[in-house]
Amino acid sequence: MLLLRRFEEKAGQLYGMQKIRGFCHLYIGQEALAAGCMTATRPEDPFITAYRDHGLAIAKGISAKACMAELYGKATGCSKGKGGSMHFFGLKEAFFGGHGIVGAQIGTGAGLAFAEKYKGTDNVSLTFFGDGAARQGMLHETFNMAMLWKLPVIFICENNNYAMGTSVARTSNVVDIYKLADAYDMPGDSVDGMSPEAVHEAVARAVKRARAGDGPTLLEMKTYRYKGHSMSDPQKYRTKEEVEEYKSKDPIEVTKATLLNEFGVSEEEIDKIIERVRLEVEESVQFAEESPWPDDNELLKDVYVQEDYPFIVD
Repeated sequence: MLLLRRFEEKAGQLYGMQKIRGFCHLYIGQEALAAGCMTATRPEDPFITAYRDHGLAIAKGISAKACMAELYGKATGCSKGKGGSMHFFGLKEAFFGGHGIVGAQIGTGAGLAFAEKYKGTDNVSLTFFGDGAARQGMLHETFNMAMLWKLPVIFICENNNYAMGTSVARTSNVVDIYKLADAYDMPGDSVDGMSPEAVHEAVARAVKRARAGDGPTLLEMKTYRYKGHSMSDPQKYRTKEEVEEYKSKDPIEVTKATLLNEFGVSEEEIDKIIERVRLEVEESVQFAEESPWPDDNELLKDVYVQEDYPFIVD
């Protein structure tokens, strides 16, 4: 969680220095979600998410160096410098991307689950989306099909309350998003997304159900982003007092206190973690700075992978 936080803080700083261009959506405040999902799954379980993707990508195992280089648009980035902030990707880490079209990854996540079922694995697709995407038609079509086919998918709504800048209460008659599962007889639950322990327990239950062939689950993770929707967000839709109230629930500070008070971890051990993370982030920046830009001949590569695809006519 600390690595995700420090990486994002550095990314925000570099964005202000114009080292990083384009859109940039930070994960600060939501780190408990990534941590709890990782400890409750296996490395081969595919993850897919929207464009607030840095935290999940790093948690899934993509190196901070490859992620920072991607933010810089460098050839050594996890998407070869072609994706930028919103489109991290790691095939060997089973991280199937950040996606820029709101809600589109919901259907693709179910497709990943279908592929795992088709191949006969017991892998589970974790499909993340924000509260704003819960109003997309794709969600309802996908929920119906996922339940019909009992796909091994966990739909995880990272509900940070404001979508792009409009509260859930102003956009939906159903403010408890997990209740959307009821229409499809899908299990659904509301989870404290500020607690890595609560996230782990909820995801572990859903994973067990999916691996057993019992189909999907909808988990609404109640979380909070301390920064704006993107770096260009003036955040006029919420008060500073509200942000400060949520900062008192900061998962990193709460976890640190738990480690110190309940598990006998020393301040010196915490300090070593802090220093190790600091060095890892600094090294990622140096790596990005020193990496080359993509060659011009990369422009049309990776657009389509199958050279003998029969339905393309020259």
